[in-house]
Amino acid sequence: MTPSPKIIAFVKDFEKCRLSAYMPTPNDRPTIGWGTTGSDIHMGLVWTQAQADERFAKDFAAFAAKVAALLGKHSTTQGQFDAMVSLAYNIGTGGFGSSTLLRKHLAADYAGAAEQFARWNKQAGKVLNGLTRRRAGEAAIYRGQA
Repeated sequence: MTPSPKIIAFVKDFEKCRLSAYMPTPNDRPTIGWGTTGSDIHMGLVWTQAQADERFAKDFAAFAAKVAALLGKHSTTQGQFDAMVSLAYNIGTGGFGSSTLLRKHLAADYAGAAEQFARWNKQAGKVLNGLTRRRAGEAAIYRGQA
């Protein structure tokens, strides 16, 4: 599976594109473009729009491939896949790969998996409104309601 244009637009709406590296929250790490982080991202870094778009396309495809590998041949709808890729892009594939959400999805407990999105709305133990909204949107996409 590959991410749908709908989920790409969803993620970009939440991430917003910033062409100068910034700290989204005090407990975060330097971020640039459409939510790009990594060892090569540092404060003071500046990108062009083309660089931001290119890196997002490359990174999002890589996250999608990792999610697909974790899902294996398990039956998954496009909406479920999209929602899980969005979550993994935001929390990392390590967190996603060991999540109860993935475990429930693989056990075909789709209602239980959908409920798990809400658990991923904190950073450093603090609930963030933006993450709460994003997780609600992902859960709706996962359920096929958006």
